[in-house]
Amino acid sequence: MLVLAVDDEKLALEALVEQIAQVLPDAEIMGFRKAEDALEAVKERPCEIAFLDIEMKGMNGITLAKQIKRMHPMTNIIFTTGYSEYSGEAFRLHASGYLMKPIFPEMIREELENLRHPLKPSESGRLQVRAFGNFEVYVNGQPLNFRYNKSKELLAYLIDREGAICSNKELMSVLWENDDNHASYIQKLRKDLQTVLAANGCKDAFISQWGACGVNTELIECDYYDWIAGKAYAINAYRGEYMSQYSWAEVTHGSLETMEQKRMR
Repeated sequence: MLVLAVDDEKLALEALVEQIAQVLPDAEIMGFRKAEDALEAVKERPCEIAFLDIEMKGMNGITLAKQIKRMHPMTNIIFTTGYSEYSGEAFRLHASGYLMKPIFPEMIREELENLRHPLKPSESGRLQVRAFGNFEVYVNGQPLNFRYNKSKELLAYLIDREGAICSNKELMSVLWENDDNHASYIQKLRKDLQTVLAANGCKDAFISQWGACGVNTELIECDYYDWIAGKAYAINAYRGEYMSQYSWAEVTHGSLETMEQKRMR
C-alpha cells in the first residue's frame, strides 16, 4: 500500500511520516514538502491514502486534493492542519478525514478505521485490477507497463468480458472500432500481454487459444468483480465511473448504473 504525506514544514513532515509508520508499519510512505512534487508522483503511481497539509506555499492542500481526486477518484484524502476553518471545504471534497495538529497515532488510526474508500487487502503475486474510474492494473502495488498502449486496453476488455473467451476478430472489432484488418497487430498485443504477465508471475491469468484468448477471473482481484459479488468495499468504491478511458466500456457502465439504482432502492 502506498501512502502519501505532504507538508511544507520539514519537522512537521518528518513527524507525520513517523506517526503514519507507527500505524501502518508495512505501508510504503512517500513524503513531500512541495505539493507539485507530490502531484507528479501520483501521476506515475496512484496512492491509497494521502495525508495533506492545507496551508502550504505555492499549491495548497485543497488544490492538491482536487488534482489528485481528478486523476484517482478513490484516493482517500486526509487533511492535516492547524486551522479548523477549512473543514467545510474538506467536507465538500468528500475527504476521508480532517486531523487537527498536533497529530498522534491514535488519531490516524481512528481515521483509517473510517475511510471513505475502504482498503481491500491484496494477495501477493496476484493481478490487481482497478476498473472503477480509469482502468489500472498492478502486481504487488506496482503498475504494469506494456510495450503497446493497446495491450493494456486488450487486457481491460478481456477483464470486462468476465472470463469469456474472445475471438481475435471480436477483439480487433472492439479495439479498432469495427476495423478488423489488424491480424498481425493483435498477435503482437497478445504476445506483449503474455510476456508482461509472465514476467510478473501472473502468466496463468491469461488464457491463450488458437485465434482467441481470455482471462482466468479466479486469479484476478478486481473491484468490478467484487462489486458484482456484493462485497462492501467494492460497493462503496463505485462512484459512477467504469474504465473511463475506453468508449466500449459504456455498455457495462450503463448496466452498472442500472444495477446501482436498483440496489439503492
